[in-house]
Amino acid sequence: MEYAIRTVRPEDRALNAMVDGLLRREGIRRDANLDYTCALLDEEGRIAATGSCFQNTLRCFAVDRDHQGEGLMNQLAAHLIRVQADRGNLHLFVYTKCETARFFRDLGFHPVAEAPGDVSFLENRRTGFSRYLRTLEVESGPQKGGVVGAVVMNANPFTLGHRYLAELAAAQCGVLHLFVVSEDASVVPFAVRRRLVREGTAHLDNVVLHETGPYLISSATFPSYFLRDEDAVIRAHAALDLEVFGKIASSLGIARRYVGEERSSHVTALYNETLGRRLPELGVECRVVPRLEADGKPVSAGAVRQAIHDGRLEDIRPLVPETTWRYFHSPEAGPVLDAIRREETVIHY
Repeated sequence: MEYAIRTVRPEDRALNAMVDGLLRREGIRRDANLDYTCALLDEEGRIAATGSCFQNTLRCFAVDRDHQGEGLMNQLAAHLIRVQADRGNLHLFVYTKCETARFFRDLGFHPVAEAPGDVSFLENRRTGFSRYLRTLEVESGPQKGGVVGAVVMNANPFTLGHRYLAELAAAQCGVLHLFVVSEDASVVPFAVRRRLVREGTAHLDNVVLHETGPYLISSATFPSYFLRDEDAVIRAHAALDLEVFGKIASSLGIARRYVGEERSSHVTALYNETLGRRLPELGVECRVVPRLEADGKPVSAGAVRQAIHDGRLEDIRPLVPETTWRYFHSPEAGPVLDAIRREETVIHY
């Protein structure tokens, strides 16, 4: 049978309904983060398979059970890889069920990490992750004495709470590796977040700043289409992140990871719970640091975003370092301020 590949456009209700129907039949939900979807249609216009992209990842593959074994996944993957190449994305990633990882390995993808029973994470460069580890080692420079610690933060934006966490961790470590989530899924762009973290920790001479690259991503874009419910998504994300972090820790000799106490975000609380259980199994101590408070309330990036959203820019003064304060009062911050004010909700679940 001959199959035709069709791009699934948002306005094509009939084709979108067929995609959703196929995903449901195969026990898959359409991922919330997709920027391209295609469908394979048979000679009678019925959907046989579908696949999608989001940024530099391939997602949401499904083949109708009546058409499995016909090589349709190969056709889908080849098409999506061409689409990505046309976009300039040559370094690609796949998140998939563990039981389907072998298929992508046959297509030239290489394992990065796996959360057993939930998610496999693969890339199409055999030495991609090992090169990233070597970059981290070069950035770290010569080994120094004392405990080697780590903090991973999004810093959306960098607050006094983030600075407090970094200062406390740096005071207890010989070297502190501070990772800033590189993915641009936050309202404050990565380039700005990285700069504010660098400026806000410039007084700490034992901090080594790193980018997470594409290997540690935010909960906002972690694929969820093949997991049963929201809590399962959060735990799978944390488990996969920890498998990646464990390899980073081994490469850099990290013995302790610091995390901020979480009182309000369900996502972060579950994430921290997984960290507290799994990190010791990886040979890394987990230290939970109580939140810094201002006027009896926890200092958080969410509180900063809420104040900006509500038109109370001056209220962020006791919540952020001078460098962050100056940024939000500069012309450069205009588009970011506008974006925060347009958001329906700025407090994460």
